[in-house]
Amino acid sequence: MIIIKSRFKKKDLIGWLIMLPTLVLFAFYVWEPLLENVRLSLYSSKRYQIQEFVGLSNYIKVLKDPDVWDALPNTVSYTIWSLIIGFMVPIILAIIISETVHFKSFFRVGVYFPNIVPGLATVWIWNYFFNPGKTGVLNILIGKLGMAPSQWLNMRGWTIPLIVITMTWKSAGATALIYMANISGISPDLYEAATIDGAGVWQRIKNITLPSVFSLGKTLLILQIISVFQILYEPMVLKNGGPNNASLSIMMVIYRYAFRDFRFSEAAALSVLVCIILIVLAGVYMKMTKKKEY
Repeated sequence: MIIIKSRFKKKDLIGWLIMLPTLVLFAFYVWEPLLENVRLSLYSSKRYQIQEFVGLSNYIKVLKDPDVWDALPNTVSYTIWSLIIGFMVPIILAIIISETVHFKSFFRVGVYFPNIVPGLATVWIWNYFFNPGKTGVLNILIGKLGMAPSQWLNMRGWTIPLIVITMTWKSAGATALIYMANISGISPDLYEAATIDGAGVWQRIKNITLPSVFSLGKTLLILQIISVFQILYEPMVLKNGGPNNASLSIMMVIYRYAFRDFRFSEAAALSVLVCIILIVLAGVYMKMTKKKEY
């Protein structure tokens, strides 16, 4: 019994030694900056130097800033539109490609290709697409139909959905590959049995494919919410938060605090608030989905 316990301890020690470099790097690059950010939010600062302890003063200043209250509903709107436009697109692409018999590898490369393009390059490409003048690609296309050119990104109600379309084009392919990997793990016997029973394509998708990707979709949904809630360079490059703060996001406000106005303490305070919001959203979502799964 003593020998078995000592062997287990030796195995545990080897496992911890293998994980040690990763744990050290994770602590240094994730936890240490996070804790330092929380500390910075409780102090005043002058440029890059911490001055004196001010408690919750930075949080109060942030919550009194009208830009924050413009950015918060915009960020929620980005998240909602990303779920309406972008969440189902990867699932649909994955199912269509998985059901395809010929050129499946070609379609996989095709849907993943936008993910290879650098993020800023993607934004610039779509910026030319939405150009409000007669040289804009979208205006040229609708001009062929006899329609007048439109100020696409300058229309307040259209700005956020169009930016979300840009994000979806960029990232949907990579997410679709994850769903395809999950679908490929489904036992072929299930599909064969369904086909023998006379099930059509839609019935197979409804009763076999979709239930099988539910658990993965639940995880990717919360990851998408967290990712979109931190949107930064798309609205910054396309419209710089305009028109009239219509596309301003929380991360843009943090960026302006830190790198335009050098108000690092307030930037840290706002980033802590964003972190708390995301933790609460993730906790509520996981609790709701657990109940549903049960």
